[in-house]
Amino acid sequence: MKLIFSFMAALSLAAYGSVETAAPTGTLEKLMNFSSENIAPRNVEVWLPENYDPSQKYAVIYMHDGQMLFDSTTTWNRQEWGADEVAASLIAANKIRPCIIVGIWNRDKFRYSEYFPEKALEGLSKRKRDKIIRKSMMSKALGDEYLRFIVSELKPFIDSKYSTYTDRENTVIMGASMGGLISLYALCEYPEVFGGAGCLSTHLPMKGVNFLTRNDNRVARAFRNYLKASLPSPEDHRIYFDYGTETLDKWYEPYQEKVDAVVAEAWYESGNQWTTLKFEGDDHSEKSWSKRLHLPLQFLLGND
Repeated sequence: MKLIFSFMAALSLAAYGSVETAAPTGTLEKLMNFSSENIAPRNVEVWLPENYDPSQKYAVIYMHDGQMLFDSTTTWNRQEWGADEVAASLIAANKIRPCIIVGIWNRDKFRYSEYFPEKALEGLSKRKRDKIIRKSMMSKALGDEYLRFIVSELKPFIDSKYSTYTDRENTVIMGASMGGLISLYALCEYPEVFGGAGCLSTHLPMKGVNFLTRNDNRVARAFRNYLKASLPSPEDHRIYFDYGTETLDKWYEPYQEKVDAVVAEAWYESGNQWTTLKFEGDDHSEKSWSKRLHLPLQFLLGND
């Protein structure tokens, strides 16, 4: 797909404010109300490592739920991923390529709408599809629109403003829970853009917490059918999965095993391109994701 940074989107950038603050291990730039022709405006935070050098090229990590990544003093639960500290320590130890992190804020009540793999709905009956969109997505399925925003508006801007490698090998996408789900979907929908997806505590049941059971469901099956037809080649893509065993994560193992079977069949057990890890005692929280964030970063951007 050809990437186009639209004229209207370019004009809209003049309207947002940019705030730069010192991060513990670099610089954090906040782009306020980044506008889009596809979805509603939202803040975007860009972390630059210490001694960021415009004459050097950097890989790019796109991360969802951007307001939860860097500063626990501003988050709803006083937790954060500590993404800047983790990335900085790995760069300093030469364990990953130099990179920047682009944290895309979610839009609260439309988070499920934007992070749901929209094409998975095509495998459902119209009645079931309409019910999910009406009850769970505020009557709007926005997964495809959200990805178009990242690929055709945000990425071209990031590549023009910062000194980045623009190729697939140096562009990865990552998130947890529904953020893991939309990251996997992004890899399938835009395999020419993203070389890897980090999917932590992926919400593969694809249903609200109140409806979780250990039994399979039609929505999860529809997504697996989508994956069977849409997974990109393992030759130039990587996927990292993990899950814990406590709180919401305790429901995930049977769903993850079924997705693992799909990936194994499609990728012929490509062990160096795909991994799934289980973390006993880890729960569904930023605290747990922060503790193991170094693993997907090394798997996706490691100096190997």
